Amino acid sequence: MELGDTGKRKQPNIIVALVPLITVIVLLVCCQLFLNIEIHFPLLLGTIAGALIGVFYLKYPWHEIEKGIFDSIYSAMQPILITGIIGFIIGAWISGGIVPAIVYYGLKVLSPDFFLVTSMVICSLVSIATGSSWTTAGTVGLALVGVGTGLGIPAPMVAGAVISGAYFGDKMSPFSETTNLAPAIAGSTLFDHIRHMAYTTGTSYVLAMIGFMILNKNYSADTVDAIEIQKMLEALDTSFVISPLLILPLVFIIFMVIFKIPAIPGLMLSVFMGVFCAIFVQGHDISSVGYVLQYGYISETGNAMVDELLTRGGLQSMMWTLSLILCSLIFGGVMSVTGMLETIAKNILKFAKSVGSLIFSTICTCIFMNLASGEQYLSLLITGKMFQEEYEKRGLAPQNLSRALEDGGTLTSPLIPWCTCAVAMSTYLGVSTLDYLPYCLLNLINPVVSIIFGFTGIAILKSSDLSAKKRKINILRRRMYGKEIIKAANYSVGAGRMLVHRIYHSVYPVYLV
Repeated sequence: MELGDTGKRKQPNIIVALVPLITVIVLLVCCQLFLNIEIHFPLLLGTIAGALIGVFYLKYPWHEIEKGIFDSIYSAMQPILITGIIGFIIGAWISGGIVPAIVYYGLKVLSPDFFLVTSMVICSLVSIATGSSWTTAGTVGLALVGVGTGLGIPAPMVAGAVISGAYFGDKMSPFSETTNLAPAIAGSTLFDHIRHMAYTTGTSYVLAMIGFMILNKNYSADTVDAIEIQKMLEALDTSFVISPLLILPLVFIIFMVIFKIPAIPGLMLSVFMGVFCAIFVQGHDISSVGYVLQYGYISETGNAMVDELLTRGGLQSMMWTLSLILCSLIFGGVMSVTGMLETIAKNILKFAKSVGSLIFSTICTCIFMNLASGEQYLSLLITGKMFQEEYEKRGLAPQNLSRALEDGGTLTSPLIPWCTCAVAMSTYLGVSTLDYLPYCLLNLINPVVSIIFGFTGIAILKSSDLSAKKRKINILRRRMYGKEIIKAANYSVGAGRMLVHRIYHSVYPVYLV
């Protein structure tokens, strides 16, 4: 007889369903506070607890639980692959001078009169380029906190601007692990997810900028002591060939979003662009570039801040993240296949009667999972698994779920003192979580905006809307760019005009989406 196949299956009640989750929470607290053990271990023990309950209490055969684990991993294979590619990109872009150029020109736009807004924008650019809020906060963010303090601006306020910008870039960057994980869980695609987030995140970003402008009025100065910034600029200029042309790969990312280029081919093209710049612009040989792709770039500019910023990347640098994602997916697979996630979801969904309350419940669950687990990956994964079916039943497009996951899970993770993101932010910036929390305007505003959009119906996409908009786009394209026009263009229109036609009829329908 197969393991676990000893009788009729049982449906877990809420108490049984919460046992593995509580196990993870308790172990996470113990490991983080007392044992200094990585969070992988509590997840694995929680998985074991869930599997034992599934086999011996709920009477699930082991092969079904095993299949649930494999299905959970398979559902996130794209972000797993993309995470590895991101390691290549970061290494290639640093070696090619692309990231240094973005940082260089970003630092040049510093203005004392709009220091908080400028800090937010700089961190947004760096975070979009790297896909990492941690990298941004630990390098450029730290420098900005030092400059802001010299201006007389409180460090917690500057830290709030830094974190707001860093998490905007992290959230909107196709290089970010969470930006790839959320649509994979929800059943959306990467660039559909990014476009849909632009409604809530863009609105929140503008509101946050206004807030920082108001805060900055009390701390404006005629001059700014930018010695550290100048040292960074000199180090970058000495160690790399800096050119505005190196910003073009970042522009390419924008075109990837507009033209809906599949994520993996688009990101691989980004890798090749970095390799090209490294060899033909920076003058590196092929063997050194190959080393960077595998193990990351090692910066030796002599400036500690710059070296900290640029010493990173490579496939090996992503192994900790990949292993954590796998552990989270394994835990989520066991919880899902045994019906425990469904039980928790049903109890939460009792309070979600409307679309607005559903999105409200999703965001609140993400925040609870961050509070409970201290890890944003787990928050996205568990919440996404819990709510995916309900969004489908109500005819809501998966982009709504993936956006709510990010609005509630990713953005609130640096606001919870025991969350890994908050620990990183407070350590890098030298400001405690509770001190900078009131000034993380984007992180505080975004969940509220998302909930308001949910209750008002603004930018809520129905599943039926997807096919309707696709038909509308095809009609517009046929009407404005019909077969006769295409045929005539192929023979009589120059290459330049043809390109304009193609760009126009690719971009224009985006506004319908």
